[in-house]
Amino acid sequence: MGHDIMDEFPEVKKIFELVDDICQKPISKLCFEGPLDELTLTVNLQPAVTAVNLACLTALHESGINASISGGHSLGEYSALTSAGIITNEDALRLVKKRGELMHRESLSNPGVMAAVLGMDIDTLGEIVTRAGESGVLAIANHNTAEQIVITGEEESISHAVNLIKETGGRARPLPVSGAWHCSLMENAVSEFRQFMDAIPFSKPETTMLFNATAEIEDNPETIKDIMAQQLTSPVKWYDVILNMLEGEVGIFVEVGPKKVLTGMLNRIIPSDSEAKVYNVEDMKSLNHLLEDLSS
Repeated sequence: MGHDIMDEFPEVKKIFELVDDICQKPISKLCFEGPLDELTLTVNLQPAVTAVNLACLTALHESGINASISGGHSLGEYSALTSAGIITNEDALRLVKKRGELMHRESLSNPGVMAAVLGMDIDTLGEIVTRAGESGVLAIANHNTAEQIVITGEEESISHAVNLIKETGGRARPLPVSGAWHCSLMENAVSEFRQFMDAIPFSKPETTMLFNATAEIEDNPETIKDIMAQQLTSPVKWYDVILNMLEGEVGIFVEVGPKKVLTGMLNRIIPSDSEAKVYNVEDMKSLNHLLEDLSS
């Protein structure tokens, strides 16, 4: 992933050189060649995906396309920080490297699982999470669309919740992840990650950004650091982020980075009678499609 964009834009090559240097391992080679089992390790995947995100963002900037408002889903929030001018590409990579290491450590100390829930609204699921979580850790991790939600926590609590979800008419399936992200099982990483951020300069946003944990705008750099540290244990309010963007009359959405997961979510959130357009940029083909569409 990312190779053809690197061939086209010299500035992109610097990003892949940077991620290799920061991680002290050939992350760029994993992006381009794999193997998949090594790429998908948390400590490798976070800097790898972020490098590709930043490569695509750089290609957009080099093509004259800049966002007026940004948001990112979980890990993607660090790429959004660069889009909004809050941190540099280099510091984004430093942050996600540390984040990946801390999350991996906590997943070994406090194991857990995650499950996707379909066909159930957030209020109904919230009641189930409260009931099933009485004897263990259980939380809503991601509110992706009106009825696509992810739960996270200890295996026994997740199992109990899944049974209740099915009894209530919903559907649930386990997710192939290595830890229970966005819940209190990651709590021991929060203060250490916040301290790590003290050495990294955050600027006031140059353009608007909506944050996962609040679905709202924030301008104070120190408060942004607090929000990003708490993101480890907070739910991703993606549905609310997109609704707020739509209320702000955003008309063009561009998903940046590998795959089209957010594009699928956006198409389920945006009303059918809306004139808003959704694109993704993950390679030269998709970038050229966007540029051609915008110029027509």
